[in-house]
Amino acid sequence: MRWARDRAREAGLPSVSPGTGAALRMLAATVDAKAVAEIGTGTGVSGIHLLHGMRPDGVLTTVDPEPDRQQFAREAFRAAGFAGNRARFIPGRALDVLPRLADGGYDLVFCDGDRVESLEYLAESLRLLRPGGLVCFEGAFADGRTVDSGPQPVEVLHLRELLRTVRESSELVTSLLPVGDGLLCAVKR
Repeated sequence: MRWARDRAREAGLPSVSPGTGAALRMLAATVDAKAVAEIGTGTGVSGIHLLHGMRPDGVLTTVDPEPDRQQFAREAFRAAGFAGNRARFIPGRALDVLPRLADGGYDLVFCDGDRVESLEYLAESLRLLRPGGLVCFEGAFADGRTVDSGPQPVEVLHLRELLRTVRESSELVTSLLPVGDGLLCAVKR
């Protein structure tokens, strides 16, 4: 984990906080996750947490547009003791890759990609999840900007729309966990 966090810091990439990681591990265990999709591989920090919470035979499918990052994650997973068959790395833009994944084939989808695409990630996640499956979005607080009344960048406006959409959906049971920069979670009915 330390190695993966160091690689993220060197690359200037944010990684999930220890609290967010612990929540992801617990949530993966709660849904007895065998199949998890992750949008945004990074250097593998969140993936390690997810794998620790998943069933021993579970497979993490992780998508990132940068193959170099995925190589860091592959090394981090191996160093953390996970067999090579526990993770499937798919390079590419999430919105190009997700439509190729199986409908209803996932227990949990973790979204830590481009915030501007968060509503599209939600739509794809709902298609990918089985009933009772869970979708989680990292960074829902946007460093406090989602509740700030001043003018905001487009990514924050998209996050606000995501929060509104999830809250108003009759298809979802939601919670916003105050860990890290906010972990928005929703269970698909």
